[in-house]
Amino acid sequence: MIGSFCHAALAIALLSFPALVLAVEKSVLPPAVGDTAKNFELPLATGEGKASLHGLTARSRVVLIVLRGWPGYQCPICTKQVAEFIAEADALRSAGVQVLLVYPGPAEKLKQHAAEFAGAKNLPEGFTLVLDPDYAFTNAYGLRWNAAKETAYPSAFVVDQKNVVCFAKVSKSHGGRATSTEVLAALK
Repeated sequence: MIGSFCHAALAIALLSFPALVLAVEKSVLPPAVGDTAKNFELPLATGEGKASLHGLTARSRVVLIVLRGWPGYQCPICTKQVAEFIAEADALRSAGVQVLLVYPGPAEKLKQHAAEFAGAKNLPEGFTLVLDPDYAFTNAYGLRWNAAKETAYPSAFVVDQKNVVCFAKVSKSHGGRATSTEVLAALK
């Protein structure tokens, strides 16, 4: 009886293994240093057009910051992180980069939530806020934080003019994000 049970359990496990391998093969990993950054095009938070990664990298290096966006509230750590990068706007401009902020969330009211997020901040020249409605970009980049009240893993990347990732930091928590100091060091 126990032998039959073990054989049945082993058969089920072996039959399930190919599906597990297939699921792992289909999962998308975030870009790593040395990878070519996939192009994407997202709507500007202002509602006036779109921005594409490769369109920006055609002009300069890009600091790509993926925020948590709208997980049901405005993330105070995102607010702090963006304020820190804004405070370093002159240094970032001197380094010859553009900063692209991605604000993900459910499409419904995302533009309104992004406007609330940006409202208290005057984004300096060279900073662009784009929307990621329904997580199309977030999923394509392997950054979806698929848990209750979550949206995307907070992340930062530096992408050069050949679209190669030169710096990558993905936080699997609310904290542990890339700082402006880390990014500026990577730009040297």
